[in-house]
Amino acid sequence: MARLVASVAAAGLAVGALAGCTGGGDDSGDSGDGVTLTWWHNATNGPLPDVWAAVATEFEDANPGVTVEQTGYQNEELQRTLIPNALAAGDPPDLFQVWPGGELRDQVANEYLMPLDDLIPETIESVGTTVNGWTVDGATYGVPFTFGIEGFWYNADQFEEAGVEIPQTFDELVTAVGTLRDAGFTPIAVGAGAGWPAAHWWYQFALKSCSPETLEAAAAEFDFTDPCWVEAGEQLQEFIGMEPFQDGFLGTVPQEGAGSSAGMIANGQAAMELMGHWNVGTIGSLAPDEEVPEFLGWFPFPGIEGAAGDPSATLGGGDGFGCSASAPPECADLLAYIMSEDVQKRFAESGSGIPTVPAAASAIEDENLTQVAQGLADSSFVQIWFDTAFGTTVGNAMNEGIVNLFAGNGTPEDIVTRMQDAAATL
Repeated sequence: MARLVASVAAAGLAVGALAGCTGGGDDSGDSGDGVTLTWWHNATNGPLPDVWAAVATEFEDANPGVTVEQTGYQNEELQRTLIPNALAAGDPPDLFQVWPGGELRDQVANEYLMPLDDLIPETIESVGTTVNGWTVDGATYGVPFTFGIEGFWYNADQFEEAGVEIPQTFDELVTAVGTLRDAGFTPIAVGAGAGWPAAHWWYQFALKSCSPETLEAAAAEFDFTDPCWVEAGEQLQEFIGMEPFQDGFLGTVPQEGAGSSAGMIANGQAAMELMGHWNVGTIGSLAPDEEVPEFLGWFPFPGIEGAAGDPSATLGGGDGFGCSASAPPECADLLAYIMSEDVQKRFAESGSGIPTVPAAASAIEDENLTQVAQGLADSSFVQIWFDTAFGTTVGNAMNEGIVNLFAGNGTPEDIVTRMQDAAATL
């Protein structure tokens, strides 16, 4: 397995060339005197915080008079609390994490975001169709720096010892859970204490149970009348009843510390974790030697035989950045630099995810990320995370219902009722 490489040194970086890559049109070194840019992102562990810190310093060096204050926050706190509150209060950061789907549409409707098409057209063009999720009515309000799909991060050594093959169907996954448990291993770790990792289990059952047409109607019209939505909860409830997760999973966090669900994989305390493409960097940072374990592997969530869902559909999404409507033009210049081929390559080398600029894909060094990229390429379609696709109001209600089901305090019908009630308030 490839070593986890931070690669944050700006080796060979020409400062003049850095300034030349910006898309604002003016000389940033002259126009940026006295400008302070605030930048909020979700990098708090692994190698990515160092990458972003280096990017901020490089941009400052290339643009005299510009100061970049970058801060990393936990994803859930950033998405659900900090950014919405800052936008509503009229005091947002200049550059911040922007997710596609309902949240983006709401932010655009409230005129919180800066249109980017005229400011950095070459940057937008560089990521191709990946940018479509960050457009509203033909205008672009964010640019994704990474995009990938969710799957199982697994311990190949434990699979081999237990005699488990990579599951190709959901029935085989169920069998694998029992076989791993009988062999003395904790089959699956989940960080249900943060809410969303638990919710993603229901997402996967819904994706594999609902037809593509049903999924499209749900996102466009908030139509949750198809029985498959309740079936997803029933399947999850039955799966939880098999006791596939670690003891105390309701209080486990997903990505912070050795006791997190990612830490359990890193330290050989569980055989599998369902998580997004960024998990390889997190697992590497939590391993004893802070390197991606040699035993780590990846495979996609298998299809459910006989269900209406497309077995080759995948669940995923990306992280992007956008500028607040009140940000100075240098914000777009910083975003253009973040999306430059050089920075995207360093992002790929760090093992933090899959870059969206195609020319940077060759810099991916981790074998598992290569598999995730292939899984993305093999997907019949990619369903954006449901809470993102449905927007904050419906998404929060849905996630709360799923967490209640995990805790034994709710029913499959409750989840759908919460979604329908929340949609009715819009």
